[in-house]
Amino acid sequence: AVPSSGSVEVNVTTGTIKKVVADRGFGFIAAEDSKEYFFHRDGLKSSLDFDRLVGGERVTFEIEQSPKGPRAKDVEAA
Repeated sequence: AVPSSGSVEVNVTTGTIKKVVADRGFGFIAAEDSKEYFFHRDGLKSSLDFDRLVGGERVTFEIEQSPKGPRAKDVEAA
């Protein structure tokens, strides 16, 4: 187990890159919970190069609440 800082629960979800809007720097992940999550290129970890995403990549990510609804952050290659 990884020691957690405080009582923040981290839910890591697995999914697949579904769509990449390269010129606008974001995309969508189809998660295993049957939902789709928005992600921004700033939300990718260094293991993923946004400019090389084509869709279909398996990823893990955390879900954070944003003003526009839940979105993926800390996205990395699965």
